[in-house]
Amino acid sequence: MLTIRPSEARGRAQFGWLDSRHSFSFGQYYDPAHMGFRSLRVINEDEVEPKGGFPPHSHRDMEIISYVLDGTLEHKDSLGNGTIIRPGEVQRMSAGTGITHSEYNPSREAAVHFLQIWILPERKDIAPDYEQRNYPAAERRGRLKLVGSRDGREGSVTIHQDVALYAGLLDEGDRLTQVLAPQRHAWLQLVRGAVTANGQWLRAGDGVAISGESKIEIVADQAAEILLFDLA
Repeated sequence: MLTIRPSEARGRAQFGWLDSRHSFSFGQYYDPAHMGFRSLRVINEDEVEPKGGFPPHSHRDMEIISYVLDGTLEHKDSLGNGTIIRPGEVQRMSAGTGITHSEYNPSREAAVHFLQIWILPERKDIAPDYEQRNYPAAERRGRLKLVGSRDGREGSVTIHQDVALYAGLLDEGDRLTQVLAPQRHAWLQLVRGAVTANGQWLRAGDGVAISGESKIEIVADQAAEILLFDLA
């Protein structure tokens, strides 16, 4: 069964420097019908204006992933990390027992466009941790590249939950098939472009919850970028 979460149905927050779309309840946007899917709790599509950003704030007991689409995102945290995240890079921050961080757009000219993703950890009170890896476009083109997993296999970032996160760049006409093991679920987030997934047409910003399916067949109706979460 596929349940589509249309782009235009998402919540929205606008603060001048920030334009954010929420696939699930977040902040002042509350929808009891959309509180997450399995261990996936947040998918926010954020656009931050030049020199704008999130001042230092704290989290705990959450796996937080940043996936930059355009521009650059500057990260600093209480562990002493200070990095720039660019397109093709995946950042994973385990909040665990508590971490404070900030996220800013360092550019004076261009907005930064990125996805902020939260996943519930498999246990509470893990030690806070940070990881960042680069996945060149060539590794993601025409395939689903593993970029996050429970065991950090195949060079993916380590997520403290039974989840596998894949990223793909598709040219028009590309076809992909992803097999789902029994009792597994999936969430497909269409970042850009248009695809058909198991016969259902999706456009940029749409998400789809997938349960009770043995495989996912994706056809790119136009050039597209996708994220796929394989979930317990």
